[in-house]
Amino acid sequence: MKAPKVWFFTILAFFTSCGSSEINDGNHSTTVDRSIVLEMESELSELNDEIIHLKDHFEFFLANRDSLLKFADVGKYSFDGPFSTNTPKNSQKLSSVVILNTTPDYDAAMNNVLITNGMDSLFNQTFENYSFVAQVYFNAKDQVSRVYPAYDANSLLTPDLDLTTFNFYYEGDFQHNPTKGPVWIPDVYIDPAGRGWILSLIHPVLEDGELYAVLGIDITVDEIISRYIESKEGEYLIVNGKGDIVGGKAAAIEALSFPPLLNHVYIETILADNFRISDYNLFNSKNREVREMALSIILKKENHFFFKDEFSPKAAYAVPFTFLDWYLIEIETKTL
Repeated sequence: MKAPKVWFFTILAFFTSCGSSEINDGNHSTTVDRSIVLEMESELSELNDEIIHLKDHFEFFLANRDSLLKFADVGKYSFDGPFSTNTPKNSQKLSSVVILNTTPDYDAAMNNVLITNGMDSLFNQTFENYSFVAQVYFNAKDQVSRVYPAYDANSLLTPDLDLTTFNFYYEGDFQHNPTKGPVWIPDVYIDPAGRGWILSLIHPVLEDGELYAVLGIDITVDEIISRYIESKEGEYLIVNGKGDIVGGKAAAIEALSFPPLLNHVYIETILADNFRISDYNLFNSKNREVREMALSIILKKENHFFFKDEFSPKAAYAVPFTFLDWYLIEIETKTL
């Protein structure tokens, strides 16, 4: 894992040495603030090592299952059907543990719950060490899910889900992740645990060379925007490589003729992947110039776009992310 880290910090050094890049075009001038991207990616990159640390402990538990079962605390969790009975209010340092009805072998799944009880303290450490982390979890092929901190799983999950059909599982499998290392999922999605739009870092967990589970560390889009964007001067938004608006300041989003972007939180059960709706895709905008801006920045990889229409903003300036297929875009509005 040394080479990727050297590569990443080489990129950081390059951007830092360049500082902000100023663009001038007649009456149009602005400074593209790369520091926002650098700050965000610098902090998020620390989670790569963290999830590898969690993976190593998880695989140790699996490799020593027989000895761990002999001393397992069988009373740590009790279950009411598929769901552990602890609630967020009385959980202290417990996770929410679920054995879904789709498990092929309930007894074997319960044994796997017992041998992975040690993940609770590790999840707690990760959660406490990184203030921007929303939750830490794993989902396993035997339909066992362990999520920290605890949430109201009984109300938010239907017990007949198949965990392996969700992107936070299959993006970590060998087909989607042949390197078997940490992967950032670029498409934000609705969290089944009810925490709204989520960005996930995942990592496969192997047993005897086969995929057993996928670990995840989640950050809410709300946290990303409030932590890195809201305090900055300027009207910023983040879009992914498909043109979907991940999030941003209300003024920037509305300047592009989109309605206010709400943090949708599920209060009902979910049945499939849920990505951001196409209403917030730049390529689907009813505004021709917004579509042209997306073409210029995302497909042509240009770092600026100047609007011409009287009712459009003045300009847009973009900076690509390094390890996410995202773009930070600053919208320069017209002064009255």
